[in-house]
Amino acid sequence: MLNGKTALVTGSTSGIGLGIARSLARQGARIVLNGFGDVEAARAEVAALGVEVDYHGADMSKPAEIADMMAFAAARFGRVDVLVNNAGIQHVAPIEEFDPARWDAVIAINLSSAFHTTRLAIPAMRQADWGRIINIASTHGLVASPFKSAYVAAKHAIVGLTKVVALETATTGITCNAICPGWVLTPLVARQIEARSHDEGISVQQAERELLEEKQPSLAFTTPQELGELAVFLCGPASKNVRGVAWNVDGGWVAR
Repeated sequence: MLNGKTALVTGSTSGIGLGIARSLARQGARIVLNGFGDVEAARAEVAALGVEVDYHGADMSKPAEIADMMAFAAARFGRVDVLVNNAGIQHVAPIEEFDPARWDAVIAINLSSAFHTTRLAIPAMRQADWGRIINIASTHGLVASPFKSAYVAAKHAIVGLTKVVALETATTGITCNAICPGWVLTPLVARQIEARSHDEGISVQQAERELLEEKQPSLAFTTPQELGELAVFLCGPASKNVRGVAWNVDGGWVAR
């Protein structure tokens, strides 16, 4: 389905981003990886699916490096056809104790980076009259939780940015949508579970269940592969009129 297309996935050397990169690669897309995880392992994993793969190590908090990454992808493969804005970081603290530098970093990586990649990707997409922009938001783009002011602000803003881009490209072959995962069992979440187990003196299994019970009624984690398959759908012909959607994959979290 994506043979001859190029997908750039930010924050894709592990977790959700790598899962999405794998799913797009299975559909034949060439992949540009980005992130600070195990680059060679991620590259090998995607290349094993029989597609061309390259990597750019842009720091997504730095606009000049983002511009270099977009230019690199265009020089390497012609243009970016599928842009997945996935890079993100988290910091948790009460707002009166929230470090302003941490706020700036979360906003830069979780929000501003998507603005920069999108503004640079759209001209070539317009010329081709085809493109897919998928922003990985969060249930926290739809609802809030305490102590996550920067993350919730950024993810709500990503949903808003998604809608604006969808409207600005509504009469073209470009679509822009957001995926809003709930709890996904990534290495980051696994570390949170382990910390909870340690702090509360309970088993990892109990810590995992308690985490899910608080927010996710299905009591089951979403997987990176499931998110990847949704991304594939959003790239396909059946989704050509799906525009500006914030699609939650959250086991019922937002339905409460």
